[in-house]
Amino acid sequence: MTFSAFPLAGVFSTADCERLIALARRAGLSEGGLVGGVANAAIRRAGLAWVDELAGADWVTERLVRVAAEANREGFGFDITDFAESAQVARYGADSAGHFHWHSDIGNGPAAGRRKLTVVVQLSDPSGYAGGILETWGNAEPVAAPRALGTAVVFPAFLLHRVTPVTAGERWSLTLWAHGPAFR
Repeated sequence: MTFSAFPLAGVFSTADCERLIALARRAGLSEGGLVGGVANAAIRRAGLAWVDELAGADWVTERLVRVAAEANREGFGFDITDFAESAQVARYGADSAGHFHWHSDIGNGPAAGRRKLTVVVQLSDPSGYAGGILETWGNAEPVAAPRALGTAVVFPAFLLHRVTPVTAGERWSLTLWAHGPAFR
């Protein structure tokens, strides 16, 4: 069992990433909040679209569930029972200094309190933005996640992580959480 990030390359093709970004743009983005919908721009500044509200995106969750199952089998061994929340597409833009300060994904609430794994997929070509680095803190210092287009990074939901401020361009990502009974 590992308590660090588990990368899986090539989960989404370039065409898949472009298609998902286009669907999110077309649907429109809402202000990214914290658990419970509370907005706090000092902690998080991002635009969000929920995959279950995107017409033509039914293929996304199925793929993410397979990714979470593979990573859990290979690296974590957690008791995963369901996927109680929709995946989200996030846009972190330089125009708003998009970022997400250090946090874990286990929070208050019936679903957030049962999060076991976080799956984040890089939807943007890394040459299209500066900053916006997904970092996890599983040891004595932050570790940058791979930025290759279409790569998924899976990590325990209790692991501290952040997205550094985007200073040029825009970074798009896709996130899903796997749920199960409380850790013990």
